[in-house]
Amino acid sequence: MAITRPAGTAAALVTAVRARGGIPVLLPGLSLRAAEDTRAAATALDHALTADVIVFTSPAAVAHARQLHRLVTRAQVCALGAGTAKALARAGIKDVRFPDREDSEGLLAMDIMSQLGHARVALIGAAGGRGILRSVLRERSARFDEVHVYRRGPARLDARHRDAACAFEQHDHVLLSSAEALANLHRGLAGAPWQALLGATWIVSSERLAAMASQAGIAIVHVASSAQGPALLDMAAHVRD
Repeated sequence: MAITRPAGTAAALVTAVRARGGIPVLLPGLSLRAAEDTRAAATALDHALTADVIVFTSPAAVAHARQLHRLVTRAQVCALGAGTAKALARAGIKDVRFPDREDSEGLLAMDIMSQLGHARVALIGAAGGRGILRSVLRERSARFDEVHVYRRGPARLDARHRDAACAFEQHDHVLLSSAEALANLHRGLAGAPWQALLGATWIVSSERLAAMASQAGIAIVHVASSAQGPALLDMAAHVRD
């Protein structure tokens, strides 16, 4: 079972796969790095914490933000999903709203996000990705700030990753929760490894990601209820049965 989480962030999912009798194969689609200018990012985050509504886009956004500044705010805090909400709770922010549909569209459909009025909104994450979320928030709020507390980039994929990918067959599963990871894997594993992965069974975290996977040439795609590890694994088990 291929895990495409960012490099260094897949430990819990690896443990969960093994607990269910699977064999985890790490094929990281992303690498995460601190903001290039941490002082500027900390200053921007300090200002963002005074906004009316703050959106954290991922657990990684929470983790990197915590390294820059203590997360204390009177704002209404929103998260893209339950995993990010749990990370915020560990950071001391308990009152967090997140959508049942854990993606950009789900977040934008929440009442608080569709009735912003003149509220000042801050989006905490990394550059790139979440294009729909970014553009719609700009349309809905006259005062919108975006703070990049970390950077995303392609993970370093070597011969070990290519060899592992080449061994995949239809009954093998690939777990995917990021469009950027999909694109990076396509580029980083071009040739025989990617062709082998195209024939595997992919478990993705949203309908939008399923459409992207199909456009990339992946024939077998199943949509999990969320991007959380248990949801992805539940769908993989359902497909296998």
